[in-house]
Amino acid sequence: MRKPSVKCALLAAMLAEHRWGSPVVEENLLSISAIESSDYPTASEVFDELRSEPYITSKGNRGIEPNNSEFDALADVLSHECEWEPFEIRNRLKHYEGWDQHEWA
Repeated sequence: MRKPSVKCALLAAMLAEHRWGSPVVEENLLSISAIESSDYPTASEVFDELRSEPYITSKGNRGIEPNNSEFDALADVLSHECEWEPFEIRNRLKHYEGWDQHEWA
């Protein structure tokens, strides 16, 4: 099994820990992500990059959370960049209402 990218590891951890209305702060996300401690500097940079992605809502010092109005874009990232299977994405994005129209390119 290949090691996930830092971005994919952060997204997986964020989705696993996320509770609506409770953004995940960087320190907590890095500590629960499947990354080596030597990757923390890179992970910190990736965390900052994720803040500007349309499928992420930045809550400033409170952390980040998925943008539920952009689940289609997040599903595409998880599929294409992270190589998740549709069933796994569907399981993690339970509140995505666009499943019937989503095109898995």
